Amino acid sequence: MKTSLLGLSLLLTSFSSLAAEPVIKDFGYFYNVPEHKSDLSQAQFKIAFDVGDGAEKGAQNNHINSLARFINMHVAHGVKPENIQLALVVHGGASVDVLENSFYKVRFDKDNKTQSLLKQLLANKTQVYVCGQSATHMKVEADQLIPGVQMALSAMTAHAQLQQQGYTLNPF
Repeated sequence: MKTSLLGLSLLLTSFSSLAAEPVIKDFGYFYNVPEHKSDLSQAQFKIAFDVGDGAEKGAQNNHINSLARFINMHVAHGVKPENIQLALVVHGGASVDVLENSFYKVRFDKDNKTQSLLKQLLANKTQVYVCGQSATHMKVEADQLIPGVQMALSAMTAHAQLQQQGYTLNPF
């Protein structure tokens, strides 16, 4: 517990030493790296993230938190928010993590701890797709999704279309 608090303290201290306020509040903590050699002044990102691993029931999906970290880290280091376009493709066990809380709670008797994060990502123009194949397999229906999450035919289809739109795939 003591180590966890120290780690969180270091993250928050590192984050708070930067000028920009976090875009995604309460998520997406990162370390400041003052000696980085990246020239981000003109950076433009168009990136798709792939998440197939679901969170433990009632826990936040930390793979989805990577998008918040990407946004907060880059904005804090000078990238304009409008120069960051992200997409999230969810499939497999993670398909239930995009359920609106009332449906999630009925199914698992716990709150969906990822909902607040997803709502903030959606509010910051992140496109979120759930694989229709996985959703059907996991008995997730379109009207049960967090508002703004879109049902794709498949994760493969979503990635192919995003690639055609110029998105690169983030390997993390």
